[in-house]
Amino acid sequence: MKIARKPMKADVPSVAMGDIAFNLLIFFVILARAQDDTHVRWEPAKAIGVQPNSTSRVSVVIDTDGKIHLNGRPIGEVQLAGAIKEMLGSQPEGKRTVLLKVHREARAERFEPVIEAISQAGGEMVHVLNQETKE
Repeated sequence: MKIARKPMKADVPSVAMGDIAFNLLIFFVILARAQDDTHVRWEPAKAIGVQPNSTSRVSVVIDTDGKIHLNGRPIGEVQLAGAIKEMLGSQPEGKRTVLLKVHREARAERFEPVIEAISQAGGEMVHVLNQETKE
């Protein structure tokens, strides 16, 4: 004996299609967002009693996006210590200055490994700050 089956009909609600289209639109807008990486953007931290910094051949910047730049060129955290050591070469103590410029909103987990890399390379770190003004 044969049992007749009911044909199954699957409808996709039109409201769900609208949601899917909206999510795809947002996805592609975010992907297509133009980002200008031609210069490093950072806003220095502020402190009271800041002394002028010395000159240096090596500069490390952590910008607004948390990216690390060595003398204006992007670099990975892993390669940083070796690159600094190579740039400092055989400079005598007192001439191994490395300027560290950190965006004021950078988190500790981002700049602490950079400080460690400068130390491993034998650099004498100078943190660049702006004089805090009383308002």
